[in-house]
Amino acid sequence: MFELSGTAYLWIKALHMIAIISWMAGLLYLPRLFVYHCDAQLGSDKSETLKIMERRLLRAIMNPAMIVSWLAGGALLWNMREGLMEIAWIHVKLVCVFGMTIMHMMMGKWRREFAEDRNTRSHKFYRTANEIPTVLMIVIVVMVIVQPF
Repeated sequence: MFELSGTAYLWIKALHMIAIISWMAGLLYLPRLFVYHCDAQLGSDKSETLKIMERRLLRAIMNPAMIVSWLAGGALLWNMREGLMEIAWIHVKLVCVFGMTIMHMMMGKWRREFAEDRNTRSHKFYRTANEIPTVLMIVIVVMVIVQPF
């Protein structure tokens, strides 16, 4: 059986938190870039600059942060596997993490549409979409810190 030492557990937990913060920063910032991109003329310098910013944010920060979040979180879950099914709050947290992952994938799709000058959504859509990761983050933090059930 695999069990983390106390020190390894803390390092993995720290890595998990750093990755989550980086991932959340991207999930909150990328839709804001989409809002600005909606106002840019196709082919303009502003539009082309936003395409570069969106691609770099997704590929260089968000994708690696999501992967590290999942790997480190998985190691932490594996370490607490006994009795895991009886912990209700962890199930709510994991559903929200899957929601974050789905939002991440949707943002990747939206980024491709902007890159190909195929966006058909308004800035209002992206402003609203920007709220979903915030709500998921709030639920996750409450589940982990307060553990209400």
